[in-house]
Amino acid sequence: MTNTRKLTLVAVLSALSFILMFYQFSFLIDFFKIDLSIIILLALVLLDFKSAVWVTLIRSVLKLALNNKGLETLIGLPINIIGVLVFVLAFAWIWNEEQTHGRFVLATIVGTISLSIAMVLVNYVYAIPLYARFMNYDISKTLGLVHYLAAMVAPFNLIEGVIWAIAFGLIYTLLQPILKKYEK
Repeated sequence: MTNTRKLTLVAVLSALSFILMFYQFSFLIDFFKIDLSIIILLALVLLDFKSAVWVTLIRSVLKLALNNKGLETLIGLPINIIGVLVFVLAFAWIWNEEQTHGRFVLATIVGTISLSIAMVLVNYVYAIPLYARFMNYDISKTLGLVHYLAAMVAPFNLIEGVIWAIAFGLIYTLLQPILKKYEK
């Protein structure tokens, strides 16, 4: 595949992923939002991990520049970037070796568990302190830190990982005839 074609594919997938970020739904509580911008995995399938990272970063810069919601975006977007990259990295590590149904299920499990662990850590170290300081919402006082992380953050991300995998699986299956032309 030529460099021009790669750049074009990265740009198109970044734009599509950015558009899909608009279609999100809240889950559990208002700031737990799931979006289907995980078509970033198509960059992984069609190109490589580096391209998937670029798609993630470009769609995030577009979000920051064109759909910035202030502190919600400034705090939430880095969390989203980390979550997506952890999921994609774990997914790539398993599924890129051999793209079979069994490897897809294993990649989903490893990606989802990795996502959940990473998000518990990121929330503990980054999100909770920033929300408390800048948005006057101290989760430790209202819900309790352990309860929030164990009963809300971890289950939410387990569900999100499964939704991402199902969404990607459907997209990948439906686009299979077209993707055959472009796969590495």
